[in-house]
Amino acid sequence: MNPSLNLLPLINACLNGLAAVLLVLGLVHIKAGRRESHRRCMVAAFVTSCVFLLLYLVHKYLLGSVHTPFKGPEALKPWYYGMLFSHIVLAAAVPVLALITLRRGAAGDLERHKKIARWTWPIWMYVSVTGVLVYLALYQIWT
Repeated sequence: MNPSLNLLPLINACLNGLAAVLLVLGLVHIKAGRRESHRRCMVAAFVTSCVFLLLYLVHKYLLGSVHTPFKGPEALKPWYYGMLFSHIVLAAAVPVLALITLRRGAAGDLERHKKIARWTWPIWMYVSVTGVLVYLALYQIWT
């Protein structure tokens, strides 16, 4: 396999981790009343997640495969596949939720922004963190 292709999972895990950090920083900023810093963090998290998605799709296309088999212990397969399934399902919702949330915030529709952000943030955070866990399970812990 091409060495640069081997780096894509690591890069993608780093992007997921960065998105999680930006999401936490965004939450900290808004709780402290720093709206502009919050906005910058959330936009950066969105861009980071979009770059992740693009590179993830490129990686799967170049591999010619979507599935990377789990090589860990049999006893952990239900845990891994449960996490993976929830990650995939929720990941499909994140772009839509994030766009709606960002659009409402940018338009100054703060009440509706807050209502959807209460759903968007934890789902997006879960997807970002489980993305890193999937990488660790597939490429670091059980190789």
